[in-house]
Amino acid sequence: MSKPLYVLIQYCCPQHALTKIVQWLAECRWKWFKTWAIKRLIRKYHVNASEALSENLDDYPNFNSFFTRRLKPELRPIVQGEKQIASPADGCISQAGDIQQDTLLQAKGFYYSATSLLGGNAEIAKRFHNGKFATIYLAPKDYHRVHMPLAGKLLETTYIPGDLFSVNHRTAQAVPNLFTRNERLVCLFETAAGLMAVVLVGAMLVGHIETVWPMRHSRKTISTEQYSTDIYLERGAELGLFKMGSTVIVLFGKDQVDWVSSLKENTLVKVGEEIGHC
Repeated sequence: MSKPLYVLIQYCCPQHALTKIVQWLAECRWKWFKTWAIKRLIRKYHVNASEALSENLDDYPNFNSFFTRRLKPELRPIVQGEKQIASPADGCISQAGDIQQDTLLQAKGFYYSATSLLGGNAEIAKRFHNGKFATIYLAPKDYHRVHMPLAGKLLETTYIPGDLFSVNHRTAQAVPNLFTRNERLVCLFETAAGLMAVVLVGAMLVGHIETVWPMRHSRKTISTEQYSTDIYLERGAELGLFKMGSTVIVLFGKDQVDWVSSLKENTLVKVGEEIGHC
């Protein structure tokens, strides 16, 4: 099947150079520009700015500070049941369900492997064989901070350089192995439901992925950092953020969790609401 022009352009364009230009613009502090850019974002994508902790645009020194805005905490209550799993992000469920041995569903007719997603670590990937996964797409209008689905201790992170294709639905349905092609950060946690992976996938125009803990990864090669000191995050605690939109993929091992029956393709979710239980 031929690819749409929108996708073909992504294959040809200088993804990283374009992203660096947009990153510079998103960080610049020209008041007229950042105000124009923020207002355009709000109008074009129907951003609910009233949810922001600060509704005053003058409080944001640049575009990215608004894009990664904090929300009024009472608007994202975290589930309180001991075994409930909270949504890590605001967004739309791209896919969710069973991991078939090592295989995850990307979109109809497109699959990819947990081993590739996790940077080629077959030993770690085995711990997720026949488990559960959920893929959440964050659109430009969404809140762009990522939170913990369950309380857990950080074990290690792996940074994997790669392409920067868009991760929206049109691209996911046209680019094979999209999530294993793109730049990403794999975060592994030990939780009450066993090993949990939270994978932050970079995308076109995503200038940066940040975490609440300091990282020392090389940006040129696959690099893994293990944590000997205790970094423990409660369920619902902030884990990191995206500067511009992207995707979060959550993995659990076999027989460790079940998703709620409503968690299906195109379901809208918000941080803190129940998406499953262990």
